[in-house]
Amino acid sequence: MVEVITTCADRLDVSVANELKISRNQASKLIKDALVKVNSKTILKPSFLTSLQDKISINFGEAKEVKNEFEVNFDIPIIYEDEDLLVLNKPPHIVVHGAPSVKEATLVEWLNDKGYMLSNLNGDVRAGIVHRLDKGTSGAIVVAKNNTTHAALSEQLNDKSMGRIYLALTDLPLKQNCIIDRAIGRNSSNRLKKAIVSDGKSAKSAFLNLISNDGLNLIATKLFTGRTHQIRVHLASINRHILGDDLYGFKSEKSKINRVMLHAYMLYFIHPRTGEMVEFIAPLYDDFKNLLDKKISKELLDEKICPKFINASFGDTSSWLCI
Repeated sequence: MVEVITTCADRLDVSVANELKISRNQASKLIKDALVKVNSKTILKPSFLTSLQDKISINFGEAKEVKNEFEVNFDIPIIYEDEDLLVLNKPPHIVVHGAPSVKEATLVEWLNDKGYMLSNLNGDVRAGIVHRLDKGTSGAIVVAKNNTTHAALSEQLNDKSMGRIYLALTDLPLKQNCIIDRAIGRNSSNRLKKAIVSDGKSAKSAFLNLISNDGLNLIATKLFTGRTHQIRVHLASINRHILGDDLYGFKSEKSKINRVMLHAYMLYFIHPRTGEMVEFIAPLYDDFKNLLDKKISKELLDEKICPKFINASFGDTSSWLCI
């Protein structure tokens, strides 16, 4: 239960969203689910106008078990688990949550199949999901077991205290380490794609060149925002593409590589219960690692993807090119 006294008149969904640092859609769902009271009276309309000094009470409600639509025939490695959250190493080819176009079991359904009780702040279809990864992208993803944890992690995602660093294999090396700060929006000619557009949402990424050897290029990317396809769109804007990316890259690669070679390698955030900064590493999957092993020695790879080295490299970007 969260209680707050309003300091100004506003819509109820806006007040709840601002207090919990969640989206208005999430706030609206809490209201419509009869979990929000104003001055001890349950309000069901997100558009309800509050007054100065109103008392808003927010009851997150209880997570519940949800029946799966599809059979789960895969497993997902658990990197870390406690009473509040899970950190998973999502395999490639697995969709995070359901949608009308998804006709297969998802990561959320795997969680349901394993009997996890999850937060329902994002609804049952996206139960527990704080942030997402594309189907072809592998790596670290955090899942909230309760709504209090979910709200706290969502706030960190918004204020950038949650950090994500990816590894990617690209067709061409970076000319130099760079920061790309270019807004992203809809692609006017292809509804499946995003593009750099002047009136889009702000998007910022940092790109670090790790290894370039015999045509194989390994880079690391740190996200400062979390737009759909952000890494792929920013790379395409400088004529670089991730191997296996036939949407933004080249379709000829698909016959050789059957997924986007992008891996969420490092994830860090402040644990909502302990208040301590925690960091997790998601080991590379074999398809990604096998490409590296063909041309890069284990010693060099271990040196370049050492978390200490990567953190230090992103720690000082003052000399990097800004685009």
